[in-house]
Amino acid sequence: MNWKQLIPAGLALLFALLALPAQAAPPWMATVTHVSDGDTLWVQRSGQAAPIKLRLDGIDAPELCQRWGLAARDLLSARVLHQPVQVHARASDAYGRVLARIEWRGEDVGAWMVAHGAAWSYRYRRSGGPYQALEAQARQAGRGLFAEPGAEPPRNFRRRHGPCAGAGTIPVPPRALNTIPRH
Repeated sequence: MNWKQLIPAGLALLFALLALPAQAAPPWMATVTHVSDGDTLWVQRSGQAAPIKLRLDGIDAPELCQRWGLAARDLLSARVLHQPVQVHARASDAYGRVLARIEWRGEDVGAWMVAHGAAWSYRYRRSGGPYQALEAQARQAGRGLFAEPGAEPPRNFRRRHGPCAGAGTIPVPPRALNTIPRH
């Protein structure tokens, strides 16, 4: 085989290797030390000094100053604060948070938040996101924020109002809170 024959073969091998899925980092255990809002929390790995800021991958919870923002944060906090969780990290976002799927007692926390009407499935371009079916079920059942007609997704809220910066919060009607589990 001469070098002219090796180049196409080498390129074919290179492209084949690049097409293989990347190995995901193995999941790791941590304890939730703080919940910032409905989709951001801090965890502490055992033996590690600094806590790690995580963004729940696949969901978009209301901003704290947005209607349902405090309820989403409180629901996530009641579920996982000071609890051991398994972290499936995928990447980091533009804000330096680790994007991760979190499991608590074997249950996907992001899926649980969407199913209980505390967050939207995060949309990717034309996709309805990873929890699209759960969001549709929560809407149909009128759970949580989906009990209100016209609940505004956080990305639309941020586009219209900008980020929350010490702004007050919009209260949630007490009857709507009855659709959110308290455990």
